[in-house]
Amino acid sequence: MTVPPTEALVRYTNGRFYSAAEPRATAMLVRGDTIAWLGDTADAPAADRTVDLDGALVTPAFVDAHLHATDTGLAVDGLDLSGARSARELLDAVAAFARTRPAGAVVHGHGWDESTWAEQTPPGAAELDRAAGGRKVYLTQASVHSALASSALLPAAEGVAGYDASGWVREQAHHAVRAVALGSLTGEQRTAAQRTALSRAASMGIAAVHECGGPGTSSEADFQSVLRLSGQGLPQVFGFWGELGGAERARQLGAHGAAGDLYADGALGSRTASLRSAYHDGDHGCGEAFLTAEQAAEHILDCVRAGFQSGFHAIGDAAIETVLEGYALAAQQVGVDRLREGRHRIEHVELIDKAMIARMVEFGVIASVQPVFDALWGGPDRMYAQRLGVDRALASNPIGAMHATGVALAFGSDSPVTALDPWAMVVAAAAPCNPAYRMKVRAAFAAASRGGWRAAGVDRVGVLAPGASATFAAWETPGGVVEGLPALLPDVDGVTPARPVCRRTVLHGETIFES
Repeated sequence: MTVPPTEALVRYTNGRFYSAAEPRATAMLVRGDTIAWLGDTADAPAADRTVDLDGALVTPAFVDAHLHATDTGLAVDGLDLSGARSARELLDAVAAFARTRPAGAVVHGHGWDESTWAEQTPPGAAELDRAAGGRKVYLTQASVHSALASSALLPAAEGVAGYDASGWVREQAHHAVRAVALGSLTGEQRTAAQRTALSRAASMGIAAVHECGGPGTSSEADFQSVLRLSGQGLPQVFGFWGELGGAERARQLGAHGAAGDLYADGALGSRTASLRSAYHDGDHGCGEAFLTAEQAAEHILDCVRAGFQSGFHAIGDAAIETVLEGYALAAQQVGVDRLREGRHRIEHVELIDKAMIARMVEFGVIASVQPVFDALWGGPDRMYAQRLGVDRALASNPIGAMHATGVALAFGSDSPVTALDPWAMVVAAAAPCNPAYRMKVRAAFAAASRGGWRAAGVDRVGVLAPGASATFAAWETPGGVVEGLPALLPDVDGVTPARPVCRRTVLHGETIFES
C-alpha cells in the first residue's frame, strides 16, 4: 500500500541546501508536508525512504506570481511567432502551422512583435484568411493586449472599442475576439492546455502559480477549471479574479483575491497603457484609462469589508497614480493599518516615480512585477524606447529602486507574455537594462520564491528551515554556485554560466516533478 505523503518520513541526503537556518547542511528530513530536520548527511535520522540528491543544490521552490494557464498551454503546443521579423515571415509561419490543423480548427499563435520589424505593419485579416486556408486565426501580440484576427472572428468585435477592420484589434475589441477564439476549445482541450502549462511550470522548479483571470481575460469556466488542477500532482494554483466590485463573485469562484487582471489601463506594446504624457511614436495620445480613483477605492473597500485581497493591473504612470489614489481614498475610510493588513497588490507597475513608490510602501501594496519585460523591451533601442523615448524607457521597471525603498516584491512571468523561466526573472532583476536598478541575486531570488507566497498571504513557505513547508526544488548547477545560489551573471571575463537544470520539484512534501 502506498504511504500518503502526509504520513511519510523522507530523508534527502548528499545535497547542498540554500538555508539560512543550516547553511552547511547536506541532508534534510521531511515528515509529511513539513521540514523536520536539516544537518549533515552522516547525522541524518532514519526514515521510511531515502532520496540521494547526488550533489544537487536544494533551494526553496519558485512561485510564478502572474500566469495565464490556458494561454500558456496553447503557446507551448501552438504557433510561436516570437521569431517572426516581418509580416511575410508571420504569414509563412501561419500557413505552415495551419496545414497541421483540422479545417474547422482555430489557429492559435502568440508572440509576434512588430516593434522588431523593419516595416512595422502587420498583415490584414484577408491575408490571414488566405494563409490559413480559410481557418479562423487568432494571433496574440507579445503583450497579449492586442491580436490579429481573421475575417471570421472580427464580427464579434465590430462596434467595440479597439476594433479595426484591418484585423488588428486592441483591448475591449480584443477581449471580444479572444472570447470567441478560446470559446472554440472543448472543456477537455482547455484542461489539457492548463495541465501542459502547469506541468511545464513544475519542470522549471515552480511549485505555485498565481492564475490571473477575469472578464475579458478568461471565462469563469476557464478560471475554475485551472483551480481544480491545483496540487493534483501539479503546482498549487492561487486564483485572482479581476472584476471591478467583484469580491463576492471572486469568492464564489474559489479565488484567492479580487485582484490580478483588473485593468486600470492596457499595455505599452499596444500603446494603451495610461500615461501622464503622450506616447513618443506617432499620434497615439496618452493611452487608455479604464478606472477612476473613486472606482478603485470602492473596489478596495469592498475587498476590505470582505476580508479579501484587492489588486489591479496598472502599467503606465497615470494608471498607477489613479490606483494609488484609490488606496489613499480607501485609507481615509478604514485607516492605513487595516489597509496594510490586506496585502493588496498592483500588477506590472512599470512606470512609477519616487513619490508613488513611497505610497506603495505607506499602504503596504505589493508590486507583482515581471523583470523579463525589461530584458526583452527595455534599454535605449528597443520597444519601450520606441513607445516612450529613451529617457522614459530607461526609467521604466525600477524594480531595484522599489526593493531598496521597501516595497514588497513578487516576481512573475505573465506567461505567455514571457516564458516560464524563473532563473531568467532573477537574472533580469539582478542585471537590468538600467544598472541603477540592480538588485542582489539573493534579493531577486527571494522575490521570485518567498515573495510569491507572501503575496498570496502564505508565510510558512519559501524558506528551508525546520517547521517550514517542505516545498523546494533540486538543481543541477553546471555553472557552479556563488553565495549559496547558482552562478547566473557573467564572470570577470564576460563568460555567462550555464543555467541550472531542475531535477526535482516538491510541493508540501509531494514530488510534482522528477527528471
